[in-house]
Amino acid sequence: MTSVVSHENDVRRFEKWDADGDGFIGRGDYEAEARRIVAAFGETLNSGRGRAVMEALVVLHRRQAEAAGVGPGGAMTLEQYLAANQRLMFDRGDEGFDDLLRPTISAIADLCDTDRDGLVDKVELRRWLGSAVGLSDAASDAAFDRIDLDGDGVLTVDELVIAVREFHYGRLDISLLG
Repeated sequence: MTSVVSHENDVRRFEKWDADGDGFIGRGDYEAEARRIVAAFGETLNSGRGRAVMEALVVLHRRQAEAAGVGPGGAMTLEQYLAANQRLMFDRGDEGFDDLLRPTISAIADLCDTDRDGLVDKVELRRWLGSAVGLSDAASDAAFDRIDLDGDGVLTVDELVIAVREFHYGRLDISLLG
């Protein structure tokens, strides 16, 4: 895989969040993503876990928007979004990725953990990748099998962070976007 794949994955993420196709993503788009994810788990934004997902995505938007030069509440074009991710994440390697996206991944993993055992199993991941992202059960199960690094049948937050990071960096050929 190459940085071309990484770029394509970042473009696909932008396009998915730009649901109205206006060429911009702003705070409202991130909030809509949080609502989709939270609703997929039958939670509300008033629950602690739902609120944590919303807050993580709002902070993610603010950091990217500030790095893009549009201010904390601004909307980014694709070019601005890509440049912000380059500065915040790709230029800084694993540390940059973890700093930028780990809080969001952790909040979503906590939401996915419906049995509250601190881990995400195949069915729980299927709800995230199926209901919230749009993947088929087969694609979600295939992703789970690739992500489960130690083969124990459950995913830790670290395994999820590694998988999402490797996907974004174009080093893991699994589908994490619908």
